[in-house]
Amino acid sequence: MHLMNNYVLRPLKKILKSQVNLLKNKFGFDDAFNYKDEPDRTATLKRYLPKGIDIYFENVGGKILEVVLPNTSVHGRIPVCGMISRYNLQQHDGVHNLTQLLKKRVHMEGFNVSDHYHLYTDFMGLMKQYFMDEKLFYVEDMVEGIESAPVALVGLFTGQNIGKQVVKVSHE
Repeated sequence: MHLMNNYVLRPLKKILKSQVNLLKNKFGFDDAFNYKDEPDRTATLKRYLPKGIDIYFENVGGKILEVVLPNTSVHGRIPVCGMISRYNLQQHDGVHNLTQLLKKRVHMEGFNVSDHYHLYTDFMGLMKQYFMDEKLFYVEDMVEGIESAPVALVGLFTGQNIGKQVVKVSHE
């Protein structure tokens, strides 16, 4: 995604070809790819982002972060809000190339939404306006009936849904 003259990398779960079209044409991403289908992720990043990654939104961790670090631009930024690949590991291994932070003077910082609760009301007003002005969009993947919930839940982890997964349990 190109955001205010910065190239932004946001890892997404498995992306289907139809989702690439959605990301590019509706949400304004410059390009998109399924990182799980790429045997050489470093080469893929260099192909898609030849000038480097200005902003990498980190919520995966592990091997993806190791591939991203040498591909960041000088003075790149990495906001960290999660590390889903690390949560359920029995033995935690580390990221082995953190020297890239020094070499490229990358700013990496963790954040929690709880640090910003005081901005909630203003933020919600701004987001409401962005949606009304069609500057932001959202997509829902809705299934009907509580009996559909298990399949919808499994779909969250296998890349089957597009957007926010919703289970409609009542028509009222």
